[in-house]
Amino acid sequence: MDPSPPASDAENKAALRRQHRRLRREHVAALPERMRALLFLRPPVQVARAIPDGATVGLYHPHPHEAPTLSYARWLYENGRRVALPWFAERDAPMEFRRWADPFDLEALEAGPFGIPQPNSDAPVAEPSVLFVPLIAFTAEGGRLGQGGGHYDRWLAAHPETVAIGLGWDCQLAEALPTEAHDRPLDAIVTPTRLFEGNP
Repeated sequence: MDPSPPASDAENKAALRRQHRRLRREHVAALPERMRALLFLRPPVQVARAIPDGATVGLYHPHPHEAPTLSYARWLYENGRRVALPWFAERDAPMEFRRWADPFDLEALEAGPFGIPQPNSDAPVAEPSVLFVPLIAFTAEGGRLGQGGGHYDRWLAAHPETVAIGLGWDCQLAEALPTEAHDRPLDAIVTPTRLFEGNP
């Protein structure tokens, strides 16, 4: 009989994050750099049709292993939607969203407290009605494993009407993920090959 106590949800999530970060890193490293953005050129037709003209759409500024979003931002901007990015006043401040007036203007962004580019502090505050969410792993049913900071969980809990769509690589699909009461299922997940209808 194994005397060790069962792993907690937090320990399980930490182990899954390590595993899926490695899988994601290896997957992205195997892709030619020019191909990565081409795999996420624009939202799938079904998703694009569900975003009303003039809607504010939240995106994230990706790190090198995350599903890229710049082409999405530019397509949305050119097709009559407004784009917003996460904004933090400081590391322990709640996540807000602020307008990125022109996604072709990368110089309009500045380094935030986590080192991630974000709009300038004088950019207008925004509340996206559709939010593309980063993830480390996901399930076909809309489960999401994030970085662990809880920023998106808290923001979505405060804005339950916002449609949450995950962006990820196919290798990030998991059969199951541990869930907690505050974990909100995604409404859909987009990968280079599939659109998963998540939150039933």
